[in-house]
Amino acid sequence: MATTPHRPPVVDAATWQAARDELLVREKAHTRAGDALAAVRRALPMVELDGSAEVVGPEGPVPMLDLFQGRDELLVYKHMWHDGAPHQGQCEGCTLTAWHVRDAVYLNARGVSFAILTAGRWDEVEPFVAFMGYIQPWYSVRGVDAPIGGDMGSFACFLRADDRVFLTYSTTGRGVEVADGSFGLLDLTPRGRGEAWQGVTDGQAPGWFWRSDVDGAAGWGPTSRPVPQWTRPGATPEHTLGRHGHHH
Repeated sequence: MATTPHRPPVVDAATWQAARDELLVREKAHTRAGDALAAVRRALPMVELDGSAEVVGPEGPVPMLDLFQGRDELLVYKHMWHDGAPHQGQCEGCTLTAWHVRDAVYLNARGVSFAILTAGRWDEVEPFVAFMGYIQPWYSVRGVDAPIGGDMGSFACFLRADDRVFLTYSTTGRGVEVADGSFGLLDLTPRGRGEAWQGVTDGQAPGWFWRSDVDGAAGWGPTSRPVPQWTRPGATPEHTLGRHGHHH
């Protein structure tokens, strides 16, 4: 069997074990470096904000303080929104993250509440949440200033002391990968994520497969949906994303 970028060389078990043990040393160092970074993250200073700022959810306008659900800590994901677009035209990258955090039971068990915020109008957001079958709390933060509103596609952490609210941390870009377990699992496999920069696509079109068409073919065309939508009741083949511009 020829050795290629996506097909490692074949060796005996002892040679494999020696290489595996060598990698393990580096993996452990990576883990410990991550633990050290997390300690620095926990020690960041914090900034106070207005916890009475109103967000809109299924019960109408409520103060941001309500998102804590009586707990002291709150983690939010900020989900991008394309105004007026149908379900299949909404953000595929944010769908990836929201789908991975289907519920917050383990966070809640550690005293952390979770919510998804989006700049979409609630009358558009509500049917989307119902279609996707999401059970996480969703709120519209349209017109609300950062750090409650502001740029989408990010995580933010807040701490509560009675009625005072503080921003402790935020991250965006690849920082949100911490929630996307499929990335970490793919990183264990010989072909990885299949992204162009990894160089191991094995003839497939490179790129993380955020969207696919009704036949399961990955792509960004107007007949595609964010991948999990095909599992939803009532999902039908579509011919347009129904949104202005095309970016990802």
